[in-house]
Amino acid sequence: MKVSDGFWLNKNGYNVHWAVQIYEAEADDCGVTVYASTQWISNKGMTLGGPMLTVRFTSTLENSIKVTISHFSGSREKQPSFPINEDSGMRPVINRLSEGGYELISGDTSVRIGSEGKEWDISYYYRGKLLTRSGWRTTSVITEEDWHRERECFGERFFAQSDNGGGTFIREMLNISVGEYIYGFGEKFTTFVKNGQTAEIWNNDGGTCTEQSYKSVPFFVSSRGYGVFVNQTEKVVFNVADENVTKTAFTVQGESLEYFIFGGDNIAEVISRYTALTGRPALPPPWSFGLWLSTSFTTDYDEETVNKFIDEMSRRNIPLDVFHFDCFWMKEFEWCSFEWDKRKFPEPEAMLARLKEKGLKICVWINPYIGQKAPVFRECAEKGYFIRNRDGSVFQCDMWQPGMALIDFTNPEAREWFSAKIRGLAQMGVDAVKTDFGERIPTDVCYFDGSDPFKMHNFYSYLYNRTVYEALKNAKGSGCLFARAATAGCQQFPVHWGGDCFSDYESMWETLRGGLSLCMSGFGFFSHDIGGFEAEGTPDLYKRWTAFGLMSTHSRYHGNSSYRVPWHFDEESCDVSRHFVKLKGRLMPYLWSNAVITHKTGVPMMRAMAVDFTNDRSALTVDTQYMLGEALLVAPVFSEDGECSFYLPAVGVWTDIQTGEELSGGWYTRKYDYFGMPLMARPRSIIVYGDFKGTADYDYADNMHIVVYGLGEGDTAETCVYDRDGEKSAEIRAERRGETVHIFVSGTDKPFTAESAQGLGIVLNN
Repeated sequence: MKVSDGFWLNKNGYNVHWAVQIYEAEADDCGVTVYASTQWISNKGMTLGGPMLTVRFTSTLENSIKVTISHFSGSREKQPSFPINEDSGMRPVINRLSEGGYELISGDTSVRIGSEGKEWDISYYYRGKLLTRSGWRTTSVITEEDWHRERECFGERFFAQSDNGGGTFIREMLNISVGEYIYGFGEKFTTFVKNGQTAEIWNNDGGTCTEQSYKSVPFFVSSRGYGVFVNQTEKVVFNVADENVTKTAFTVQGESLEYFIFGGDNIAEVISRYTALTGRPALPPPWSFGLWLSTSFTTDYDEETVNKFIDEMSRRNIPLDVFHFDCFWMKEFEWCSFEWDKRKFPEPEAMLARLKEKGLKICVWINPYIGQKAPVFRECAEKGYFIRNRDGSVFQCDMWQPGMALIDFTNPEAREWFSAKIRGLAQMGVDAVKTDFGERIPTDVCYFDGSDPFKMHNFYSYLYNRTVYEALKNAKGSGCLFARAATAGCQQFPVHWGGDCFSDYESMWETLRGGLSLCMSGFGFFSHDIGGFEAEGTPDLYKRWTAFGLMSTHSRYHGNSSYRVPWHFDEESCDVSRHFVKLKGRLMPYLWSNAVITHKTGVPMMRAMAVDFTNDRSALTVDTQYMLGEALLVAPVFSEDGECSFYLPAVGVWTDIQTGEELSGGWYTRKYDYFGMPLMARPRSIIVYGDFKGTADYDYADNMHIVVYGLGEGDTAETCVYDRDGEKSAEIRAERRGETVHIFVSGTDKPFTAESAQGLGIVLNN
C-alpha cells in the first residue's frame, strides 16, 4: 500500500501517524508493552487526544518474537485466524537495559526496545547480530480522510473486493540492510528476489505470467537470516524496497496488526521455525513421487482412451504410478457433482478395480463449486451448505459453471457432506484428489459461522484443502492432494502444483520462480504441468520440461486441450520420458530420505540455492536452478540449443551423477542433449540409489547402491535410508582415509553395494 508522495509528503487523502516516541513501557512475566505516541510529548497538554499505538512484544515460540500493534484495542476481533502452534506458557527472558529500555530474549533471538521518553527505536538480533529494526517514520496508523465514501466492487472479477471499506490501516516497516535480499510471499511468478516489488497477499486465478498468485502467504525470509510472518488472514500488502527503498513495509486494513519475526543461522533454520508455528508438511505417500499421467483438461476421453494411454506407456516401458482423471470424469455442466459420467464410464468401480490391477494409483479432479444443474445442488441449497448473500439467498454466478454456488466450509454439516463425498470416492478406489480452484472467493457474502468474508477470501483455501486431505487420510490411511490454491498453513496438505502455465521456455522459467518462492514460504513439495498447460509446445520444449518435471519432487504430464502423452510429440520424447522416470525411480531412496527430513523439519525438499548457501553472495539471486534435497543440484535447460549456465558454490568438488564430470565452484556453461542436464552431487555427500522395478514405492534398503561423492582426505559424510512409514531402515556413514573410503552401514542386513564416484578403494563395514 503506497501512501507517500516522495519521502517527505503523503498522497492526498491519507493521514499517516508515525510512532515517534516511546512514551511509556512496562514489563510483565510474558512480555513488554510499549505506548508509542505519534507526536513528541514535551508537556502534559500534548497528551490531550491524537492517536497512540499500543505495541506488545512477547514470545510464544522459541527463537521468535511476537509483535502486536494496536490502534483501538477494543475493536472486535474477527474470524477466521490461522491455526498456529503457540506455547501460551512460554516465558521469555526480559532484562532492563542499563540505559533504560528493555531486552526481550527468546532462545538466540531478541528484541531491544529503546528508553522511555526517547525516540521510537526497536531492533531485532540473533546471537548478537542485528537482523533488522524499525525506527523513525516506520510503525504507523494510517487513516483515509474520505473513508466513508461509498465503495464499489464493480469491475473486480468474481465479486471479490479486497478492500472492506474501512478507513484505518496499520503499517509496519522494517529496515533492509546493504546487500540484503527478500524472498517468499507464496507462489510469486515475478522476479525471484522480491526487492523492488509490491506483493499483495490476495489469492487469484491469474495464471503464471502475472503478478497474481494462486497461493498467497504473508511470510517472507531475508538473506540476513530472519523471517517475518504477518498473522492476518485478510489481504496484506508488502512493499519491498519499492516505496521506501530501504524498508520492507507491510500494511493491513483495520485497527491492529500482528506479526512474528524469526531468527536463525541461515534461511533453512528460519523456515523450520516458521513451519513449527504454522505446521509441518505432511509426508506424501511414496508412490506419489512417481510419474502421474493426466487425461488433460478439455479433451474427450472414456475408459477405452484411458486404457489406451496406460497400456501404451507400459508397452513403451515408461513406468507410471498414478493416472489422473481431470474434469470430465463428471458430466459437463454438473461440476462438482461427485458422480461419474455414466455415458463414458458406465461401471466406474469396476473400471477403477481394473486399473488398480495394473498397479496404478488413481487421482480425480474436483473443485468446491457446484453448478446449478448438478444433481446435488438442490440438496446443498436446502440444507444451507452454500455461502449466502447478505439477504440470505444462495450466492451464485456463472463464472465457472452456470449458476454455480460455493460450499461453505465453515458449516460443520457442509464440511461433513463434502468429506463423505471424498470418502465415497476413496472407497471406490480413488487414492488422491486434485483440489482445483478455490481462489476467486467472493467477499460481499455471509458465512455460516459469521466469519468475516474479507478474512475468509484467502483462508477458504485452507478449509477446502484440509477438509479433503483429512477425509482422504481417514479413508486411506494417508492423504495426497494435487492442490492449486493455498495460504499459510496449507503446506500441511501436500502436494501443490503451479497452476496454468503457457507452453514456452519463458513460462517454464516463471513456473520455477513460482515454485522456489512457494518453497521459501514453507511449502515442502512442488509440481507443475510438464510441457506447459496452455497451447501445445514443441517436442523440444516437451523433452526439456520432462527433465525438469521428473527432477521436481512430484511429476505430472497435464495440459489443456490436447493429450500430453509423449508419443504425441515424437519418438524421442518417449525415450527421454523413460530415461528420467527410471532415473528418478533409482533415486527414490535419496528422494524419500529428503522427503522425511522435510516432513520432520519443515525445510523444503525443493529449494533455492539461497537456502543452503546463505553465506555465498553469488548464490543468493540464482533462480534458474535449485537443490533437490540436501545433496543434489538441478539446473533445467531453458533453451532450444541445449545450452545451460549454472552456478556451483565453492564448497569442494561437485560431481555430475550421470556423466561423472567433476567441477569446482564457479559459473559454467555447457550444452546438453535431451538426456542430460546439470545434476550435480554436492561435495562430501552420499546418494543412495535403489533397485527400481517400475514403481516409486518399493523397499529402498533392498539391493541399494551407495555412492559417495567429493570426499576429500579426512572428510566424512552421513545419510539414512527410510522405509515407507518414514522410519529408519539403514544408517550410512563414509569416511576417507588416504586412497580408501570406508563405508559403515547399520540397521539393515539386506544386500547392498557401494562405490566412490572418485574411483577410490572401498571398504564396507556392515
